[in-house]
Amino acid sequence: MKKTLAAFFATAGAVATVIYLSGYHYIFKAIGKNIAPGPITPSSDDEEKFPSHLVSNAASKPWQTHRLYNSFLLPDTLTKELRKTRASSLLIIKDKQLIFEQYWKDHQQSSMMNSFSMAKGILSLLVGCAIKDGYIKSEKQLVSDFIPEYKSDRYGEHLTICNLMTMQAGYDWIEEYNHPFAENSKQYFVEDLTEQALNVKFKQMPGQEYEYQSVAAQVLGIVLKRAVGKSLAQYLSLKLWKPLEMEYPAKWSVDNNGMEKAFCCIHATPRDFAKIGQLVLQEGKWKDQQLITKDFYDEMLAPTKHNDAFGYTLWLDDESPMKYRFFYGFLGQFIIVVPEKDLVIVKTGFYNRLDVDEKKRPLQVKILVEEITKLVTEQES
Repeated sequence: MKKTLAAFFATAGAVATVIYLSGYHYIFKAIGKNIAPGPITPSSDDEEKFPSHLVSNAASKPWQTHRLYNSFLLPDTLTKELRKTRASSLLIIKDKQLIFEQYWKDHQQSSMMNSFSMAKGILSLLVGCAIKDGYIKSEKQLVSDFIPEYKSDRYGEHLTICNLMTMQAGYDWIEEYNHPFAENSKQYFVEDLTEQALNVKFKQMPGQEYEYQSVAAQVLGIVLKRAVGKSLAQYLSLKLWKPLEMEYPAKWSVDNNGMEKAFCCIHATPRDFAKIGQLVLQEGKWKDQQLITKDFYDEMLAPTKHNDAFGYTLWLDDESPMKYRFFYGFLGQFIIVVPEKDLVIVKTGFYNRLDVDEKKRPLQVKILVEEITKLVTEQES
C-alpha cells in the first residue's frame, strides 16, 4: 500500500511539474478557484471567485412595471426548454416596461450573473462612446496607434478597431472551450491578460475572413483602456451605468494587474442587462442623450461582409420573419432585441450544449423570440 501511494504521489508530482513548465500553471489557479465552491469550469455565478473593479451606478431607477406584470404563465413548451437548459432568469421588457420576470436556482432580482461574451457587445458600445467623445477617431483607426508593437508586424500594422469588433483580426488563435489546455481556458484564469493577448501572432491579413476569437475582444479592451485613459469599469460606469440609471452597481473581473477581462465577465443583474438591450432598441439614445452616434449604431447592427449573422460583436438574424439582434454569452446568456415588437428579452443560464444553426447562432434565441412575441401579443389583445 505504501509503495502504491508513493508511486501515485511521485507520478502526480511529475505531472504537476510538466504542467507548470509547459506554461499551463494557470490550471492550478483554476483548481484553487473552483475546488471548494464547485466544478472546475466557468460559471455564471463566478462573481466572488476573481478580483474585480466596481462599475458604480448613480441615481438608481427601477423598471416601471407593465399593467400585466407577471399576470400570466409561460407556455409549457418554453418552460420545458428553459428547464432543460438550466435557466437562471428570464425577463421580458415590452414598451419600456417590465412585463415578466422569473428566477430559478436560488437567484433573485438582485443576483449578479456573469455576462460571459455578452461583454463583447457592451465593449463595442463603449467604442461607440469613445468615438463620440473623441478618444478614438473612428472604428477604422489602426490598432497600432494604441499598440505600437503592431507597427513592425506585416499583418498587425493593418489591423483596425473594426477588424477586432467584427472578428476579422486574423490571429493565430483557436477558439476552444472544452479542455483545460485551450487558450480560452488560459485566458479565463491567466494572471496577465495583456501579456497573453499581445503575444498572440497573426496567421493572415486582417479583414480577410471571419473567425470568432476571444483574444480580439481582449485586444480591443486594451485599445479602449489606453484610448480613454481610464479602466474599462470606470468608463462603463461613466458612459452607461450612470446615464442608464442602473438599479445596482456591477463588477468587471480583472487579472492580477487590474486589467479587465474584456472578452467576458461583467457581473450584473438581469434587470440591468435589460437596460443595455433597451439602449440598443432605442438606437443608442437614452432620454435626451444620444450616447452613441446614429452612424455608429447603424454600422454596429449591420451584417458584416464575411458573416451576415454578425455585426460589431452583436449577433443578427435577418432571415427570420421577425428580425432581431442579440448579445450572446457562454452557457446561454442572452440580451435579445426585437425592434418590430418593441421587445427586450434577457435570459441567463448554465447550459453549454445549446444547438446552433449553420451560422453558429443558438436555436434557443429563435425559440425565445417566437414564443415570447406570440405570448405577449396574446396577453395584450
